[in-house]
Amino acid sequence: MVNKKVDLEFLKQKALDIRCSILTMLEEAGSGHTGGSLSLVEILVSLYYCRLNHDPKNPSWVQRDRFILSKGHGCPALYAVLADFGYFPKAELMTLRKYGSRLQGHPEKGLAGIEASTGSLGQGLSISIGMALSARLDDRENRIYCVLGDGETNEGQVWESAMTAAHYKLDNIIAIVDYNKLQIDGPVSEVKNLEPFEEKWRSFGWKVKRCNGHDFQELLDALDWADSIKEYPAVIIADTVKGKGVSFMENDNRWHGVAPVKEDLEKALKELKDR
Repeated sequence: MVNKKVDLEFLKQKALDIRCSILTMLEEAGSGHTGGSLSLVEILVSLYYCRLNHDPKNPSWVQRDRFILSKGHGCPALYAVLADFGYFPKAELMTLRKYGSRLQGHPEKGLAGIEASTGSLGQGLSISIGMALSARLDDRENRIYCVLGDGETNEGQVWESAMTAAHYKLDNIIAIVDYNKLQIDGPVSEVKNLEPFEEKWRSFGWKVKRCNGHDFQELLDALDWADSIKEYPAVIIADTVKGKGVSFMENDNRWHGVAPVKEDLEKALKELKDR
């Protein structure tokens, strides 16, 4: 089982490393989702290095916690984290989106560490609820973590599944919304406004916590809070920045589905490493 580290400087260094890996693999691929991969880095680092019970040497360990990346297009971030734990060789990251690669543009079940094929937006929370119910029926203590994109919660299936989780009082499921407030067509508030977002989740029977999605201490405190909730599903709304870490990518939805070219990569890596 993975040793859970909580040293904040260690986590910040991991976040930097993961961002560099994301940008490098996307430049090599020549396509992919840059902004939404960079926005969820701290969320994934907090989960994998501090929270999830998982064993890279035994990915099918029955008692492991489950992680579902419902916003599957953010998978470069997840691939970078999984490779760092040794689920597959780091060299494989450079095969992203290439013909015959196990690392496609959305996660596919069959790759170690991937619990479900995702990317059809809105479905990840339903998958997570099935896993949470299964764990309860088998009297297992697995916790199920599901990361959704904010634009993804435009999908009706998200709210059907939200009702289901509350109906069954699933307190072994924790949803985290990567709330970067931009989607491919523009600001979420203009495409289909989510606000009042917290109230929506509460009205569907969930306990809600909001935090800075790039502050490790706030994320870890929010995850502690979620673990303390009984008989209700919990959602953490994590305020994030699309393209976080690279000044010319931040808050610019043109980087939603565009990969950096060589000049962009060099500039971005220098900026990240000079911080």
